[in-house]
Amino acid sequence: MNHSIYSADRSTHRKIVIVALLAGIAVAGLGISARTSSDEGTTQTARVLKAGKPVAITSSGGSVVR
Repeated sequence: MNHSIYSADRSTHRKIVIVALLAGIAVAGLGISARTSSDEGTTQTARVLKAGKPVAITSSGGSVVR
């Protein structure tokens, strides 16, 4: 058994790469399945708001301390 990645032979490196790829595919698959199952039956709609007439707001109801 090789305890160092530097002294490992080619087959050991290949095994490490294969295990890493399988783990990455599994994580990606779980992420995609969790994402698609969470929004079943819900649809998103965009509402458009149009600007109306300009409004001037003034207020003199504030208290003045002198």
